[in-house]
Amino acid sequence: MALAGCGGARAPGPGRVATQAQAAADLIVVGGDVVTLDPARPHATALAVRAGAIVAVGTDAEVLALAGPTTRRLVLDGQTVTPGLVDGHCHLYGLGADLDYVSVRELSAADAAARAGAAARAAPGSWIRGRGWDQNKWPGQEFPHRRLLDAAAPGAPIVLRRIDGHAAWVSTEALRRAGIDRATASPEGGEIVRDAAGEPTGVLIDNAMNLVDRAMPAPTAAERTARIERAAAAAIAVGLTGVHEMGIDADTVAAYQALDAAGRLPLRVYAYLEGDPATSAALRATPPPPAGARFALAGVKYFADGALGSRGARLLDDYTDRPGQRGLWVTAPAALRRATIDAVAGGWQVAVHAIGDAGNRATLEAFAAALAVNPGDRRLRIEHLQVVHPDDLPRLHQLGVIASMQPTHATSDMPWAEQRLGPTRIAGAYAWRQVLSSGAVLVAGSDFPVEGVAPLWGVYAAVTRQDHAGQPVGGWRAGELLSLGEALTAFTAGPAYAGFAEARRGRIAVGLDADLTVYDRPLAADASLLATGIRYTIVAGAVVHAAAGAP
Repeated sequence: MALAGCGGARAPGPGRVATQAQAAADLIVVGGDVVTLDPARPHATALAVRAGAIVAVGTDAEVLALAGPTTRRLVLDGQTVTPGLVDGHCHLYGLGADLDYVSVRELSAADAAARAGAAARAAPGSWIRGRGWDQNKWPGQEFPHRRLLDAAAPGAPIVLRRIDGHAAWVSTEALRRAGIDRATASPEGGEIVRDAAGEPTGVLIDNAMNLVDRAMPAPTAAERTARIERAAAAAIAVGLTGVHEMGIDADTVAAYQALDAAGRLPLRVYAYLEGDPATSAALRATPPPPAGARFALAGVKYFADGALGSRGARLLDDYTDRPGQRGLWVTAPAALRRATIDAVAGGWQVAVHAIGDAGNRATLEAFAAALAVNPGDRRLRIEHLQVVHPDDLPRLHQLGVIASMQPTHATSDMPWAEQRLGPTRIAGAYAWRQVLSSGAVLVAGSDFPVEGVAPLWGVYAAVTRQDHAGQPVGGWRAGELLSLGEALTAFTAGPAYAGFAEARRGRIAVGLDADLTVYDRPLAADASLLATGIRYTIVAGAVVHAAAGAP
């Protein structure tokens, strides 16, 4: 597999194997197409690992010379090996929680209500939680009403989150338990959607969801642990050697730390605390805790605005399909600026969810203010960066801001995004090529469970800008396509840089951690990515996942 931008350097020939020592290896991989993403040696056929680190990269013969009687040998037949894939923005704990919930993905409003009703009848009196509805796929694209849930399960407390997690559709009983009625004001940064008579419809947007969340029972420590372990197993099965876990609370941090201390985390987790701008001053005196073997809490995540699908993303001008509406400030710009300054002063890496062009501009202003007070290599991040005004693109590089984007968001949103934004703004939306051209570092992720967990789906979206049916032909707004090399870099070296780990991970080179993803075929920049499986997932030299039948 030839990768654009990864060639040019002369690879070591026979007798010139890149090696750290001649002692026996713990693990060798031979017979592969080793795509190193290392300009000093872009390609090899084999590598060797000892004590969790790569000790040789070269030809089969060169690496086989490092095998000893106890060396594990993974013999390939031309399949691709890359640095370990890392999801640069996801919700691993959220994926585990979703596995406990009712899935209403791809269902009509009526069918979603019916499925929730069946769950309620099976567990009388219990809160029923679900996720996955998307009104943009329904006729009329209107939000649902609580009446459907009430009819399906009278008196049941039901909470169904929208697919992006930025809105919830709840039953009358859920509203009652949360104390929400026609007199309840929408909280700052959220909206209680109401009908023409002023009655809540059962749809809560962004911070308004907190009113119901607080009424639901919290998960136990055992439930949190089980959710993390289930999600981690799903992640390594699709080739992920690490994730950047976005927005977790203190109890979930404790669950991760306990698993890590017990040696039960099969992948690396680089985490961001769920930030509360109202209490950000406390971060000044509370730096991030020391990292463990595979878990590190290094940052804090804030929200500038909401999501485009629920029209919560904050825009500079009105939504094209909803005149008079510009979205929400989940965190007011002044509060975001203050919270960012506080967190940076305390040594926290800040990541801000910003989707609309106004949300992104306010985030850049907050970052500029924080860097003016505490300059340095802060690697501040914007999560999603979906709609950016052209005037703001150069500021990404100027401020050293990391662009954390999710390729599958583009292919999920493309059927309706231009309706929301119009032809002018859409030119600055989901603009990966423009972001790279600006000089910014691009980090790719999925935002799972909003999107699917498989990183190769994201690589496919990045190189084709098509859905899984191959539409539209030629790709949606194809000028923003990435090469296969660029897409893989965004899922490997990009997250390594974002996690201050570029000297340890993100490439296949001697001395780096042996985090590797091994596929079941050669990789190509086409629809074959969707059928490509994972043969091995390797973290710190240990095979944490092997496909069925793989030796």
